Amino acid sequence: MTKAIIGIIGGSGIYDLPGLEILREEQIATPWGEPSDALRFGRIGSTEAVFLPRHGRGHRLSPSGINYRANIDALKRVGVTDIVSVSACGSFREELAPGLFVLVDQFIDRTQGRASSFFGNGCVGHVSMAKPVAPLLQGRIAAAAAAEEIACRRGGTYVCMEGPQFSSLAESLAYKAMGCDVIGMTAMPEAKLAREAEISYATIAMVTDFDCWHPHHDAVDVASVIRTVHENAAKAARLLSRLLRDFPAEHEACPIGSDRALDGAIMTAPQMRDPALLTKLDAIMARVNAA
Repeated sequence: MTKAIIGIIGGSGIYDLPGLEILREEQIATPWGEPSDALRFGRIGSTEAVFLPRHGRGHRLSPSGINYRANIDALKRVGVTDIVSVSACGSFREELAPGLFVLVDQFIDRTQGRASSFFGNGCVGHVSMAKPVAPLLQGRIAAAAAAEEIACRRGGTYVCMEGPQFSSLAESLAYKAMGCDVIGMTAMPEAKLAREAEISYATIAMVTDFDCWHPHHDAVDVASVIRTVHENAAKAARLLSRLLRDFPAEHEACPIGSDRALDGAIMTAPQMRDPALLTKLDAIMARVNAA
């Protein structure tokens, strides 16, 4: 069995994790560049956790400027087995009001130009994204929310737009008509890269607004989003603290195989693989290379 180490990726307004007993901070070097910030290693109870603010402290990185590959690679290098991503989002449904947490289980990727894979020419890999969220991890988040009496909805589709601008009215109405539940700017390619890295992944989408489709609410603005994020920060801290306190010591094998996603995924023949790319993939492919 593998020891469970939980990676917490904090989104807008979530730049630290209250209650985390910090043991050390470390800037992790990766072959993909610099992560968003130094990793903070600590624990809550007996569970080890690694915290990374997605936008960096002070929110210096835009959604399009985040080095997603470096973030996921860094978490993989330090032994993270499960990632809980916390993100602000807009809602397309009346019942998903600001302040609610949504545990989404599907994504639609509308980003452009972001590096979305560790693989490429010289080592081609195709992982399954049919079920992008690890169900056991999501179930533990839902159980922690119930224990803390934090309102959340399990299930939903998150559409990830490029940003940094908010949606036009036409875009908002189109995504609503498609059946999307929430919209954000950061879940992709983060979820794809976590799957390639064989790390179980789940998202807590914190609803901050109704996007701009809602006829009785003003258009989205940063001030209203941040105000709701700050109101939710204490709830998010309670939820994550409870999740970590109750987390099992050993990583649970994922029933959808997110922790073995590379089995059968590498298409390039061994003798044709690019040595330079393989060197960059040392952490991502460590289990496969050791087999």
